[in-house]
Amino acid sequence: MNKRDFSLSGQLIDIENQEIYSGTVQVENGKIVKIIREDTSEKQYILPGFTDAHVHVESSMLVPREFARLAVVHGTVATVSDPHEIGNVLGLKGVEYMLENGAQVPFKFYFGAPSCVPATPFETAGAEITAEDIEELFQKPEIKYLAEMMNWPGVLNRDPEVMRKITLAQKFGKQVDGHAPGLRGEQARQYIEAGMTTDHECFTKEEALDKLRYGMKILIREGSAAKNFEALIELLHDYPDMMMFCSDDKHPDNLVESHINELVKRALAKGIDLFKVLKAACLNPVKHYQLEVGLLRENDPADFIVVNNLQDFEVQQTYINGMLVAEKGKTNIEFAPSTLINNFDTDLKKPEQFRLAAQEGEKVRVIEAFDGQLITKESWQNAKVENGNAVSDVANDVLKITVVNRYQNAEPAVAFIKNIGLKSGAIASSVGHDSHNIVAVGCDDESICRAVNLIIKAKGGVAAVDGPAEKLLALPVAGIMSAEDGYEVAQAYSRIDAMAKAMGSTLASPFMTLSFMALLVIPALKLSDKGLFDGESFRFVNPVE
Repeated sequence: MNKRDFSLSGQLIDIENQEIYSGTVQVENGKIVKIIREDTSEKQYILPGFTDAHVHVESSMLVPREFARLAVVHGTVATVSDPHEIGNVLGLKGVEYMLENGAQVPFKFYFGAPSCVPATPFETAGAEITAEDIEELFQKPEIKYLAEMMNWPGVLNRDPEVMRKITLAQKFGKQVDGHAPGLRGEQARQYIEAGMTTDHECFTKEEALDKLRYGMKILIREGSAAKNFEALIELLHDYPDMMMFCSDDKHPDNLVESHINELVKRALAKGIDLFKVLKAACLNPVKHYQLEVGLLRENDPADFIVVNNLQDFEVQQTYINGMLVAEKGKTNIEFAPSTLINNFDTDLKKPEQFRLAAQEGEKVRVIEAFDGQLITKESWQNAKVENGNAVSDVANDVLKITVVNRYQNAEPAVAFIKNIGLKSGAIASSVGHDSHNIVAVGCDDESICRAVNLIIKAKGGVAAVDGPAEKLLALPVAGIMSAEDGYEVAQAYSRIDAMAKAMGSTLASPFMTLSFMALLVIPALKLSDKGLFDGESFRFVNPVE
């Protein structure tokens, strides 16, 4: 694809001035050189492209160039991307991989410097990103912000290393993303006053209002697992300058279907004013992070989309720097091979390594997962004991969960989880936020072991086993991404997702939910490779008592 000089006529949407008018956009060498107000018979609407205000590209299981190929079809022209997933696997080398891969396509990736690698000292990550690394990253023009500061206790307690990273961001004039699920009142105020400017983790409208009052911008998130659109969307009526749309984590099958365009359609369907919706989808992220993304103004980059009307809001064309990157539901960005980079070194496991000793009458501490949420609840269940070991209680949907260290040989951590729903077999994934060790849930130790070993052999992937049947989607890029064609990856993922559901899971996105069961910074109870962890008291707890 080459940049072209062209003119495009239609109904132009000026978000900043809240005006729709008939006119023509003239583009030369990828920039808007003139906008002419004139009557035109063209009924199509021309407006700035969408920006995802917070996403982990790695969670799409696609390398950046493949993510871009799929996203442009839905009118996305830019992302504010936190590369801490690959950062936890490969450190600075992983972040640089994302920058280099994303630069290969006509798409505007803006990355953050990961602030919490490793996320906590209570798990084994593959790398560390230090304050010195962050200072090095801030010298790169693609690095626009300090990525989500998940260590909110460190912020409140003014931990020296945490504050050093925040001070560096301020020194370089970078925004600091927050991450403080459930934080309210005085603690929220202190967290925000320390420099946090956004949060995408609000559970409720009341929590978001608390943070808005202290000047924090709130992101409405609709990913494959975590969703807060319904809880927060009404706030857009009163706080249009303080809200943004994001996906956070989007699996490949969902990215084929939609992106930020879905949030726009849903918000409009709820009767929210068009310009308020487009502020959240287009304008606010560009302004907040000072992105080089066009907003349909003279002398701006020619980054805009064409939609059929303001009801269906179907994206007909997407332009980035004057290049037509998508048209009529088809991407114009061509597939090209990507290099592989990884950090995976552990031996195959044996079924007996997943045993958990217990006696009759003892209880097991259970992680209760919730569909569409990252938070969990702690509960207690009577242990089902066989031959001196606690085993999965399929009838009561209390299944064994394990996290296996993928960076070195170590005994698996084992606990129990509820609401996954499997009736047979096991599912496993090396996409395990944030350290990306192997997470597996199953109905018996043999199935769990088989699923884990499929991933170890492939050096990364998602797997399902059920009796003699098994499926694997290999993810050889850092153990969390595929380098294959994004549409083919989406189809392969859909097949393994369907298998997990056929095995009994009632979750909308079983593998996405599974990937967050090792995310220790989200309460209440999670499992790391080092053991069962209470995210409220920040301590390890016993799985059996």
